Amino acid sequence: MKFVLLDRIVELEPGRRIRAVKGLTLAEEYLADHFPTFPVMPGVLMVEALVQASAWLVRATENFAHSQVLLREAKNVIYKSFVSPGRALELEVTARRIEADTSEFEGVGRCGEEEMVRGRWTLGHSNLADEDATMADVDRSIVEGLKRQYRLLNMT
Repeated sequence: MKFVLLDRIVELEPGRRIRAVKGLTLAEEYLADHFPTFPVMPGVLMVEALVQASAWLVRATENFAHSQVLLREAKNVIYKSFVSPGRALELEVTARRIEADTSEFEGVGRCGEEEMVRGRWTLGHSNLADEDATMADVDRSIVEGLKRQYRLLNMT
């Protein structure tokens, strides 16, 4: 199952940084199993929200050149507090470098002034057709879907 962990892109400077928001509600499916009597956003999903924000930064920077923008490595991740329903996780991600097939980022997630998570990570960028030329149509279809999703997230 894939979770979309961003509700809105607040600011995006291609090649440099992105700010986005995820509002946590009791309707989040994973909260039913993650501490049912004390529902909080799992730490791994806080990191995934940062990764998703950075993937949008890569896509916007490279004009959606890749159908696949995936986490390769996360390091120096520090969890500082819990995000509970009713709070908004504000994500700020800065690109350390964005190249043709890889990128590095650092970022932080906050609820107001309170820092919840921070870390550094590396993403890999590719197309399915890089390995199998017959997948070019699938790449195009994925990219078109991503562009539609981006327009919805970026309605500022």
